[in-house]
Amino acid sequence: MSRRGSSSRWYQTQISDPFVKERERQGLRSRAAFKLTELIARDRLLRPSGVVLDLGAAPGGWSQIAAPLVGAAGLVVAVDLLPMTGLAGVQFILGDCRDPETLVRIGVALQGRPVDLVLSDMAPNLSGIRAVDEARSVELAETAWEAAQVFLKVGGSLVLKMFQHQDSERFLLEIRKRFSRMNRRKPAASRSGSREFYVVAGGLKG
Repeated sequence: MSRRGSSSRWYQTQISDPFVKERERQGLRSRAAFKLTELIARDRLLRPSGVVLDLGAAPGGWSQIAAPLVGAAGLVVAVDLLPMTGLAGVQFILGDCRDPETLVRIGVALQGRPVDLVLSDMAPNLSGIRAVDEARSVELAETAWEAAQVFLKVGGSLVLKMFQHQDSERFLLEIRKRFSRMNRRKPAASRSGSREFYVVAGGLKG
């Protein structure tokens, strides 16, 4: 398919997507906000005064949802390699969560408070080669899990985006062992043709 044909198909998908229209109506930064909203409601992931670490946060769609839910007594720390326009109630860190210096900065921003929920909507830059893209998604999930092990409190929850891959089952087995419960979710806002799914794990074991 030509680039023009691909662009035309993407445009038609955008203008007919009800979540895109609703995002614009509500002034949300990303249609992915609806995915997190569904996950939070279904799995009861957040409470007022909670502490959230949002990895791969830009442009801020998930942080924009989390901040009002935890309220003024809560805390949302967002991290990304890309810059992000400020959000009320969100502390943003420009950096790579694989970098020890960034981990130190996250710790400072958390002010010693244990994290209730770690979020990662990170996805690889798609190459168009399915096996490569899926393998990279597992790597990003592993990166988020490594950071979560530093900051997530016992009993805390984890939400990760993944693409199905042969290595994903190995990774999910580890998550199942470390949490009291784990589910695979496909929110309504995920596009029907997308291979993505979300890992929702709760009750981190000590």
